Amino acid sequence: MAVGRPRTFDCDVALDHAMEVFWRHGYEGATIAQLTEAMGINPPSLYAAFGSKEGLLKAALDRYTERRAAWMEEVLSAPTAREVAERMLMGVAEKQTNPANPPGCLLVQGGIACGTGSASVPFELAARRAQTEEQLRDRFARAKEEGDLKPSADPAALARYVSAVSVGMGVMASSGADREALAQVAAVAIKAIEEQSAR
Repeated sequence: MAVGRPRTFDCDVALDHAMEVFWRHGYEGATIAQLTEAMGINPPSLYAAFGSKEGLLKAALDRYTERRAAWMEEVLSAPTAREVAERMLMGVAEKQTNPANPPGCLLVQGGIACGTGSASVPFELAARRAQTEEQLRDRFARAKEEGDLKPSADPAALARYVSAVSVGMGVMASSGADREALAQVAAVAIKAIEEQSAR
């Protein structure tokens, strides 16, 4: 039985490097030359492994989502809706201004300014952001059932609000806002969630 040649690169490490290029330059701005240089591979290897530039983005997004999953688990495990919002938004303020990463959020940055040939990219990113919003909605619904939120509270609207604030903070971070500025925005949003608390 014929055995394919082993790949000469570590897929996870290569994806981490590709993720950073997409994060810094967006999908449209990231060139194949930049991606292959960062990943340490040649264009034929990229296409053989991922099929296309869009396929590479989806693989990088999977890796990014995987990394975020543990953090989201921690966010959602907070005992109250207010603390869920605090963990999420203060975490965003910290993560999106961490000098170890590009500023902002890949799920926002990746799809800014996409041309007609890559029209599906913003939808892919929006779908990933919607997953986070859905997780928040479910958690806020549970908070309402447990009597943590007022009977009049709308879990879906609260989740959409926290998600929108999070995305806005990502745009601010990518434009150079510092952690203090983001934390101020987060504090106002946390107060708004607190006002929906039944306790």
